[in-house]
Amino acid sequence: MLSIPISDTKEQYQNLKHDLDKAIARVLERSWFILGEELACFEHEFSQFLGVKHAIGVANGTDAIQLALMAYGVGQGDEVITTAHTALFTLLAISQTGARPVLVDIHPDTGLMQVEQVEAKVTSRTKAIIPVHLYGQAVDLEPLLEIADKYNLVVIEDSCQAHGATYKGKFTGTWGNAAAFSFYPSKNLGAFGDGGAVVTDDDKIAERLYQLRNGGQKERYQHVVMGLNSRLDEVQAAILRVKLPYLADWNKARRERGRLYNKLLVESWVQIPVENDYGTSVYHLYVVRTGNKQERNDLQAYLKEHGVGTGIHYPIPAHLQKAYSWLDMPRGSLPQTEITADCILSLPMYPELELEQVEEVAKLVRNFR
Repeated sequence: MLSIPISDTKEQYQNLKHDLDKAIARVLERSWFILGEELACFEHEFSQFLGVKHAIGVANGTDAIQLALMAYGVGQGDEVITTAHTALFTLLAISQTGARPVLVDIHPDTGLMQVEQVEAKVTSRTKAIIPVHLYGQAVDLEPLLEIADKYNLVVIEDSCQAHGATYKGKFTGTWGNAAAFSFYPSKNLGAFGDGGAVVTDDDKIAERLYQLRNGGQKERYQHVVMGLNSRLDEVQAAILRVKLPYLADWNKARRERGRLYNKLLVESWVQIPVENDYGTSVYHLYVVRTGNKQERNDLQAYLKEHGVGTGIHYPIPAHLQKAYSWLDMPRGSLPQTEITADCILSLPMYPELELEQVEEVAKLVRNFR
């Protein structure tokens, strides 16, 4: 029987073991674990990679979104437009500022926000838009930015699944006022624990973010605003510094595996991911779509029986989660989001996945029907 996980970080560690162990040891020997040299160096290197002025390391991707919103003054009584087809943490970050998430539907072939629905959701309370670059692919940003400009709204890109993805030749995370990245271990650029960053070209916002992430301190023990305790620690920063130079090659490997899946499944019974021609996906996930929920569940069980790991990203849309029942959006409010959640399945995808393993997984998917 096969043994193919949906994601695997162990082989990546083994390939980089010498350099990673050395980086971790460097931190331990220095014995400076918070807001030190490793973080400062990673922030510079990550900003250089993206081509932005500032990268501010924080504790995780959720905090990155929340802090970006806080830096732009989003708070109690405000509204933020985003999508329900995302990890719930996107909405949690909005709610933690005191703002209300306002949700639009998605395109069923990509899972990305329907930008054409956004303008109708703008009210006098709207302060920001968060496009979620899902599964490694960018939202159509130019028309979204036109809406933001028309109504004087802030755009915070949720790039937590899109490290190195592009939109019209530029990296995601470099189009809006700011962007949030996650370095959760399974991300395209992943740490060995939680981690995140906010990136921006705005000097004043960057200065505010440096304060907000450190409890609102301008200087030690001088808290000028109410911030968070959210710092990317030195060990994780050192690990990310080792990994960052490999990100482009890892994304290339993901795209190669995505193309092979597409070739092998294009005429099969499942719907393969659609890649928009305005950018390049980095295939954080490879998500196929079945005809209905029962079919998806049966396929997942079948693949598990044959040793293939899968996932569902995401099985319950945000507006149908108990935690967000107060939004008063019953089933039927976002039809494409709800249908998509019942029909999608994520197949194994990571740079070290052997091409032969892709072929085996695709063969099983085809043979199921």
